[in-house]
Amino acid sequence: MIEIIDLAYLRVGAANLEEAVQFATETIGLQEVRREDDRIYVRGDERDHDICYVQGGVEQHVVGFEVASDIALEAAFNELAGAGIDVEWGSEGGKADRRVGNFFSFSDPTGNKFEIVLRPHKSARRYFPTRDAGISEFSHVGLKTTDALRDERFWTTYFNIHPNDWIGDAGLLSFDAVHHRIALFPADKHGIQHINFQVDSIDDIMRSYYFLSEKQVHIVFGPGRHVTSGAMFLYYEGPDGMIYEYSHGVKIIEDPNYRPRQYPFTPEAFCAWGAKPDIPEFRD
Repeated sequence: MIEIIDLAYLRVGAANLEEAVQFATETIGLQEVRREDDRIYVRGDERDHDICYVQGGVEQHVVGFEVASDIALEAAFNELAGAGIDVEWGSEGGKADRRVGNFFSFSDPTGNKFEIVLRPHKSARRYFPTRDAGISEFSHVGLKTTDALRDERFWTTYFNIHPNDWIGDAGLLSFDAVHHRIALFPADKHGIQHINFQVDSIDDIMRSYYFLSEKQVHIVFGPGRHVTSGAMFLYYEGPDGMIYEYSHGVKIIEDPNYRPRQYPFTPEAFCAWGAKPDIPEFRD
């Protein structure tokens, strides 16, 4: 069993890097960290970076997960390779690009790309945003899946990942006490479906709601409150159709006897307050 201990980063393809980073800094409230060739790095917490925007499209989407030691990294590589999964060690240039000690890459059955990394860098300086949106951390990622049950079996078979709830076949999965770190949403293709940042309070969500509305940013869901995780949320659309989310108050599950719950795939199961999603993967 491969023990993931944290989300490390995302790599996100952008058709226009300048547009993507301007939105990330001026609208989302992230801090630009640096620029290198066709890559621009931003963050919203103590990580070296949360997102690396790369010139390109969905083929550049990557999710990085952290393991605790070099022994764990090598064991993870061998376990996946032994199961017939294509795995590849990262190059020296790739390690430097990602600011990690080592890493390897693989894909899930849908074709989503992942990297298992060792010792991702933290920033030596505090996060200082261009816009104060109240962001406290990069918390979870939504993924598109062409077969949610198959991909859930993949994660629960090889990794310390377990479901905490389902909405239809959409699994809300985690590797720690946070209600979900990965959400699998049925779709007809692969790719990152949404990117979540936690904020400090419901006031931050509402301030951003009015800020985004004034800027005519397309709000696609919310404000609302998730039935499953209890988190208050706001989803909005950025460049290249990428969906971003602010949320606050996500459930922390410490009860060892907690049992995952099955909800129908309906708007009521997504939002306790009655908000209706304008997101293809959240609709029948």
